[in-house]
Amino acid sequence: MKAQRMMWIAWPAFLVASLLEVVVFGLVDPQDLHWFGHPLALSRQGVYTLAFFVFWALTMLSSGLTTLLSMSPFEVNRCPVPSHQRPSDCARTDGCC
Repeated sequence: MKAQRMMWIAWPAFLVASLLEVVVFGLVDPQDLHWFGHPLALSRQGVYTLAFFVFWALTMLSSGLTTLLSMSPFEVNRCPVPSHQRPSDCARTDGCC
């Protein structure tokens, strides 16, 4: 299930990062970019690569937050230990999960 959720996060984020890359660098020349008043010491290809991974990380963060907020209370609060293996003083001894 975790691998499936990771794909729910990573794949749409990859597509959006690709689209952002095309839009941003269709309007901005990487050689015109400056960092704290100094030109970037990266080639065009380096800027494209770095920007893509930054875009991908930010959109993965957004997708991950959406996935987290869409979880039901049962998924968030369930105890990962099976009921027959829980210690007797466990707060969740109801056996519901």
